[in-house]
Amino acid sequence: MQEIFYDCATAPSPKRVRMFLAEKDLQPEVRQVDLGSGEHFGDAFRAVNPMSMVPVLQLPDGRAIAEANAICWYLEETYPNPPLLGATPAERALTFSLSQQIEFYLIGAVAESFRNFSKAFPDRAMPGPFKAEQVPALVERGRSRAEQYIAYLNQILTTRKFVAGNSFSMADITAYIGVSFAGRIKIPVREDFTALHDWFERVDDRPSAQL
Repeated sequence: MQEIFYDCATAPSPKRVRMFLAEKDLQPEVRQVDLGSGEHFGDAFRAVNPMSMVPVLQLPDGRAIAEANAICWYLEETYPNPPLLGATPAERALTFSLSQQIEFYLIGAVAESFRNFSKAFPDRAMPGPFKAEQVPALVERGRSRAEQYIAYLNQILTTRKFVAGNSFSMADITAYIGVSFAGRIKIPVREDFTALHDWFERVDDRPSAQL
């Protein structure tokens, strides 16, 4: 493949794409973007993505796709095997729906809490190029939202092996990143959530999760 993947090894969203690529055994050219130094706000990267965010996948014709879900959708359409969005229209819709839901209710909630208390984001409580002041009240709200969705995710996993059914999919990658991200800011998974713990261990054992 000739695509260029703009990555950041320490950020959660790019890992979603790294795992997706690894599950499909794809190896694009990779360029690391140093978020800590503010490289994503520099002219060179903003020429690729004016929104100053990773991940980004640059196509052979120079066009760039931002946002993890959109990148994974492109990869699925271009490199369909093994399928990670489902084998039928209904499965694809369900998988994508769950992935979007997890991104909003879990990853978004954790990010809301993290970005509103971290000293690294005093005037950038929202990702991207636009300034946003921190709102302390959103720290606990984000934690509460994440804890409630983690409980819901455990409930889902009591009825099936993987998030969207019996096959590993993009929904599992999104959920794995969300639960891992929550752990990084000390939002715990209760010990009695055995279905979620068992699922997490299965995903964590996959080679793609080690990247």
